[in-house]
Amino acid sequence: MERREHPVIQNILGRRSIRKFTLTPTEPDVVHILLECAFAAPSAHNRRPCRFIVIQRREILDQLSIAHDSGKMLAEAPLAIAVCADTSLYPEGDTAWIEDGAAALENILLAARALGLEGVWLKIMGRHPREERVCPILKVPAHIKVIGIAALGYPAEEKAPHYGIDNNAVYKDCWGGEK
Repeated sequence: MERREHPVIQNILGRRSIRKFTLTPTEPDVVHILLECAFAAPSAHNRRPCRFIVIQRREILDQLSIAHDSGKMLAEAPLAIAVCADTSLYPEGDTAWIEDGAAALENILLAARALGLEGVWLKIMGRHPREERVCPILKVPAHIKVIGIAALGYPAEEKAPHYGIDNNAVYKDCWGGEK
């Protein structure tokens, strides 16, 4: 098998932001695997700050679709997972929990694709007024930051996989180095 044809590589290259979903509910074992993959993400100093809110109630998904200015697909998604971080686990000024949460969110999206679902990453943290609108709906306490939400479901649209690299964005050995 050619290296590029490896199933993991194909899964990564095929992952696209999908915003249209069928009405098919997501099975409990699929949700469990998605969470297991989220917990497998790397964590700075193994602090494991990530917390997850599994959202399947239609009224909550609908509220979030209105609260998030780019989240209208939540109104048709059968599942969303909010990736949060307990910032109290890190010293003052240490924001490694951001990367921890980002890694967990990407693991969710890649695992979803491997299981036949698709999804889209909705940014929350630091995005005014999204954060102020979404956090009360999810009832998160002040020391918890909602990094983002993965809107997930069985796809009702398809997009071509990624292909190639942008050579203008690649340098060798240092910034501005040989291309």
